[in-house]
Amino acid sequence: MSFRNKLQYFLVKKLQISNKEVQTLLLNKKIWVNGNQTSANTIIEPEDEIIYQNIVLQESKSFKNIAFYKPRGVETTLNKKIKDNLASILPFDDVFPIGRLDKDSEGLLLLSNDGRLYDRILRNEHNTEKEYLVKVNRAFDDEFLNKMANGIEIMGKTTLPCKIYRINESTFKIVLLQGLNRQIRRMCHKLGFEVTYLLRERIGNLKIERLRPFEWRLVNKSEIL
Repeated sequence: MSFRNKLQYFLVKKLQISNKEVQTLLLNKKIWVNGNQTSANTIIEPEDEIIYQNIVLQESKSFKNIAFYKPRGVETTLNKKIKDNLASILPFDDVFPIGRLDKDSEGLLLLSNDGRLYDRILRNEHNTEKEYLVKVNRAFDDEFLNKMANGIEIMGKTTLPCKIYRINESTFKIVLLQGLNRQIRRMCHKLGFEVTYLLRERIGNLKIERLRPFEWRLVNKSEIL
C-alpha cells in the first residue's frame, strides 16, 4: 500500500504541518476517522470520514457497486445515441460499467461509481480473474485447449497464459487475467472455431449466481476483490 494512502500523509498535506506535529495531534486524540481514534499508519480510503477538532477534513463518501446480468444484444455503453445501449435498460444513472462485454455475449457486468475499483479490476497486475462459459461451433481436441491456455497471437500481440477446462466436446470454461477486445472470440477464430455462446460467470470473487438477464443486485467491494 502506498504511503500516500496513510493518514499521516493526508494530514501533512491537508493541514500543511510536519510529521512531528501530526504525531502530536494523534497523541492528543485530536484526529478521528469514522468516529474512532487511530494512528498515523492507518490506511484511509475516500469513503472514510476524517475529523480534526470538530472540523471535517474529509466527508465520507458512499460508493455503489452493482452486479448486473447483461443480456445478449445490449451494447456495453451509456451513450444513448448508440442503438441498444446499456443506459436504456438500467434503472439508475449514477454508475458506469467496469470493463466491457460485447453485444453478442451475456452475463456478469460490474457497474460502480468508484474509480479506484475500476482501476484495480482493469489493470493486469492486480490479477483480477474473469471466468467465462464458452460454446463453439464444433468439437475441439486437447491441442485446441493447450493452444488457448498458452496464448494466441491476436491483434499483433500474444495473449497471456490462462486457465481453461473442458465441459464437453464443444464447450469449455476459460479464466482470463486480461480483457482484450473480443479476446475469446478472436482466439477461437484464430484456431478455426466460431463462438456460438459466451457467458461471463465471474469477475474476481463476484459470481453471477442466481441473476437472470436484466436482473441486478447491490454488492459490497469485499465480494469482488
